[in-house]
Amino acid sequence: MREKVGNNSGASRPTIGLWGSRFIISAIIQGAIITGLTILSVTVQLLLISSINIIQYLSLSFDGPSKWVFFGFIVYLILTVAIAVTAVFYDHLETQMRRDIRRFKTAFAWTHLIAMNVGGTAVAITMIFAGLMGSGILGVITGGGTASAVAKLAPNNGIMVQFIPPIAIFAAILAIGVIAGGVTFITTYLQK
Repeated sequence: MREKVGNNSGASRPTIGLWGSRFIISAIIQGAIITGLTILSVTVQLLLISSINIIQYLSLSFDGPSKWVFFGFIVYLILTVAIAVTAVFYDHLETQMRRDIRRFKTAFAWTHLIAMNVGGTAVAITMIFAGLMGSGILGVITGGGTASAVAKLAPNNGIMVQFIPPIAIFAAILAIGVIAGGVTFITTYLQK
């Protein structure tokens, strides 16, 4: 819902952009998800503290699959910030420039919102999961951090190959969303 307020020229303008609000809500949700993943990681480490230091193991074996864990977290953080910045763009178009996003642009904006969130989230989480599996840490976690699970800890570079197609598909979905957003921005910005 748009709220109208008066300004010096007597005209009213929206104080809250519809699409800007949708992207802000999305960024808040994504921030909560990455926070939850971080808390889960710390909790698992605290539960397995006597067996293995997961972060130390992952950082020491950074040349193998474990780098995908860190890269997945970084991608997720960047995604969350990108969604928040996108909200500013939409809000600027709607409230400062007083441009309407309607007709075909609504479909493009929905594509942007959904594909950016679904594709980006899936890319990041798949990368994290691939790194956990390939590094062997997932086996330690599911094995309860027992001495036998730690003894079997070994990176498996071959397992990473199976994650390439889903990561590529999710990245394509993300790219489609970003392109749809670009079309929405440009056409809305240029409208008279």
